[in-house]
Amino acid sequence: MFENLATQLSNYQVVLEPDENTPEWWAGAPSVTRASDGAFYLAGRMREGKSPKGFRGYEIRILKSADGRRFEPVARLRREDAGLRGFERPAMVRDPKTDLYKLYGCAPLEQGWGIIKFADVADPAEFDPHAMRMIVAADPNESGPYPVKGFKDPFVLWVKDEWHMFVIGMDRLERIYHFRSRDGETWRREPLAPVMENDGWHNFYTRPASVVPMTFGFLFVYEGSHESWHDPVYNIATGLAYSPDLERFIDLTPDAPLLKSTTPGDYHTWRYSHWLQVKNQIYVYFEAARPNNTNEIRLGVVDLSGPR
Repeated sequence: MFENLATQLSNYQVVLEPDENTPEWWAGAPSVTRASDGAFYLAGRMREGKSPKGFRGYEIRILKSADGRRFEPVARLRREDAGLRGFERPAMVRDPKTDLYKLYGCAPLEQGWGIIKFADVADPAEFDPHAMRMIVAADPNESGPYPVKGFKDPFVLWVKDEWHMFVIGMDRLERIYHFRSRDGETWRREPLAPVMENDGWHNFYTRPASVVPMTFGFLFVYEGSHESWHDPVYNIATGLAYSPDLERFIDLTPDAPLLKSTTPGDYHTWRYSHWLQVKNQIYVYFEAARPNNTNEIRLGVVDLSGPR
């Protein structure tokens, strides 16, 4: 059903490599937004391979591009400057009301992983690592079938005068949770939880990746792993779902993932993707495994104009 899409995304260019070409060093988790003048800004998580797992994200790097393909760094937010032990996926968006940029992230905090937010800025190069606070954390007293111990890896978008945030909720597995906000500061958790079931090929982890608004409804890009895979904590692949209203979700790829890394190696990781429509194309930024157990940020382009 989606063979053409997978074929198009198998052709890619490298946007950002890890700072060291050494196993466990990664560049990834891209989040991309555009300025009013058309410039592209990308926030990515840089990860080293020396610290204990969970604390290896040492920097949120902000990059700028005129064409969405060739990026140059404009800012670096280091974990030491933020007073944190590490970072994971960031989410950067431009507020349609204020024209300011918002930057969300996640970090391991004393009470478990939580979602953080930096102070809004007029230019993404101005984000201050010291000006941040926690905005979403797990309730230590939560009970029920899925008591969440932490939240991480936000994807944020603006729809119909409201902010939506999809995150990973962490219990013994990783599942998708949905939050809403009027101002991007105070968030309320939606009652449907988790958003999708952990079953089929994604019976171990099921996580949010990206949301693409369409003429009718939304393409919901998710990622996950199977309990039988090699190292399913990090060996993540990507599938698609459809939502008419961001309240109901239909798995379009229940039997097998659609997207895996096309380079050989121990891992087939294709994750943390951000799908951004640019005229009659979709620019897909994603983190993918390289043959030597490093990860890089890649860009693939989907042509929406159809056969020529």
